[in-house]
Amino acid sequence: MSEAGPATPDVQWKLATFDSLTVHELYALLQLRTEVFVLEQNCVFQDMDGADDQAVHLMGTQRAAGDDAEQLVAYARLFPAGVKFTEASIGRVITSSAARGQGLGHTLIARAVSSVHTLWGLQPIRIGAQARLKGYYSQHGFVDMGLPYVEDGIDHLEMLWNP
Repeated sequence: MSEAGPATPDVQWKLATFDSLTVHELYALLQLRTEVFVLEQNCVFQDMDGADDQAVHLMGTQRAAGDDAEQLVAYARLFPAGVKFTEASIGRVITSSAARGQGLGHTLIARAVSSVHTLWGLQPIRIGAQARLKGYYSQHGFVDMGLPYVEDGIDHLEMLWNP
């Protein structure tokens, strides 16, 4: 699949369908999701939810100093309307712990929104955001829809981005 826009300094961006992921990319994204959502957030849940094959995967990779191998440092799943919500959606938004504090998460969200529109046209995007990240997503135009819920023991909110 095509690149997801111009490269952020030191980060290369790629969009991939499930079938076009390499074994190494699949392993890296599942490893990062486990590191953040299971270990770091101390939340035992079934990350592999049967939806990965319906998603387009947005991956940001970076080479560590003195290392030839690229490391996955940012990731999100993108879904067309009708898969997770009536609207298009973005989920499993992650930046690796080593890459945090440099604004990469904001770049990831902006690229995810832009990629949804490039793939499926300008349209609303609904997310299930962890409640503690409401302010973060609000900075990107997502609005709390007043539909709180608990998922895997973590407070969440449905938030909507409108064009």
